[in-house]
Amino acid sequence: MPDQPTPPALADAPVLAHVVRGGFVESAHRATVAVTASDGSLLHAWGAAASPVFPRSSNKPLQSVAMLRAGLTLPPHQLALACASHSAEPYHLDAVRDILANAGLTEADLQNTPDLPIDPEERDIWVAAGRTPRSLAQNCSGKHAAMLATCQVNGWDLAAYREPGHPLQRAMAETIADLAGEPVAATAVDGCGAPVMAISLTGLARAFGRIASAAPGTAEGTVAAAIRSCPEYLGGTRRDVTALIRGTEGVIAKDGAESVYAVGLADGRGIALKVADGGQRARPVILAGVLRHLGVESTAYDRLEDAPVLGHGEPVGAVVAVGLAG
Repeated sequence: MPDQPTPPALADAPVLAHVVRGGFVESAHRATVAVTASDGSLLHAWGAAASPVFPRSSNKPLQSVAMLRAGLTLPPHQLALACASHSAEPYHLDAVRDILANAGLTEADLQNTPDLPIDPEERDIWVAAGRTPRSLAQNCSGKHAAMLATCQVNGWDLAAYREPGHPLQRAMAETIADLAGEPVAATAVDGCGAPVMAISLTGLARAFGRIASAAPGTAEGTVAAAIRSCPEYLGGTRRDVTALIRGTEGVIAKDGAESVYAVGLADGRGIALKVADGGQRARPVILAGVLRHLGVESTAYDRLEDAPVLGHGEPVGAVVAVGLAG
């Protein structure tokens, strides 16, 4: 494969986290961050916030808005699961089965990549029970179940629901562009097998602000209400995204692979970030720094900033946010 140019969101990303060991900066993480105002305009930026990235699973709330616009109806906990990268706890798996059963479908209809649970504790339980990777356990199974249910509502082809030209995927691309206020810049295959669509971090932040501040009863407002009321279905018992939603008034949020995080505040402001190296350890720490910079009150900071550096099994430093002042 020929060399590809490094996108500005990665190449021009400033250092926004230090890994400190014994008072010495051992490593540094670069990241790009966009913060949008309630009117969708860019309020703050660290790095090239207009450069497209793949939001990965941070696109899921946008995709769920598309499914509601296409006629899908789900109770709040199942809708939150449609937005989720779930931990495969028993209640997650039961809800996936319920979405499918209510649409007259089964796990056999899922086309997401079979996998083990992403939560370490659930993975250990799964493996100890002699279970192998399954589509049900893969963290995107809630989204895939909801996509199949949306196809059932509309009489669309079930077998081809992952194809970019399928009516479902076209509707998702249109909704993502609408909420982001910009066209989709690129489309590829996500880890779960469904299309993933690139937008800028500014567009992602704008979309989350719009969903978080949407009127009740709209598709956007319905997604926001589901996320706020059922955060354990969006992530899981031990997930930082669940702690963030529980601990921050009016917020919606979604983490994504390759170190993406997106947040919408009730006043319409949006936040989106990507750590350039794709590593996860700095992602919640940088987000906490941005939230503190914006004056957001939260009881989740201890959880987001819990990133110790260990020496002989004991804390000897931490991952800390830097460069966000001013």
